[in-house]
Amino acid sequence: MNKSESYWDKTASKYDQLEMKDEQTYINIIKRMKTHLKISDIVLDYGCGTGLISNEIAEYVKGIQAIDISSNMIAIAEKKAKERNIANINYAHSTIFDERYKKGSFDVILVFHILHLLEDEHIVLQRMNELLKPGGLLISATPCVGEKIFLRNLLYFAGRVGLVPNIRSFKIHNLVDTIVEGNFSIVETDCLKKSFQEYFIVARKI
Repeated sequence: MNKSESYWDKTASKYDQLEMKDEQTYINIIKRMKTHLKISDIVLDYGCGTGLISNEIAEYVKGIQAIDISSNMIAIAEKKAKERNIANINYAHSTIFDERYKKGSFDVILVFHILHLLEDEHIVLQRMNELLKPGGLLISATPCVGEKIFLRNLLYFAGRVGLVPNIRSFKIHNLVDTIVEGNFSIVETDCLKKSFQEYFIVARKI
């Protein structure tokens, strides 16, 4: 088990409680996302956590493959889906590079609160582009803490001492450029939360 996996396993039991302090942002994300989904869509939820997004959109799509590096997160997500009788989500303790996922398999890939945590976002974006069908959508929400100097420095030091994972300090233009360089065209960009400079971005595979 690597350092990141261990951190999220430890966080899993209190993850929902922490995230729901910002419930309005999740409501906004889901509302915005629904406008881009079709009932025929096959979706990959990359970094699904405890299923906060997948469980809410399951009825609007054909099927969801939901993956996370934390087995504890997956266990919680599966339990919640079972309690709600959701049958079209397959939760898996896996990574984006799992060979079971083939080229051109997905209509939509969801990437919420993940891009700023990656060691090499360029390789991951290339893989996501590969997994999407022609014209498929990448839908993401990412905090751009590089826009806030105090917050950037605070999170940097918190990461150094292990209180939080290491976080990439994107500025919004860097994030957009990085996505475009992954062979995507930007469909929509909007700031969801000014205090964290969290941006909702929809991009289409070129």
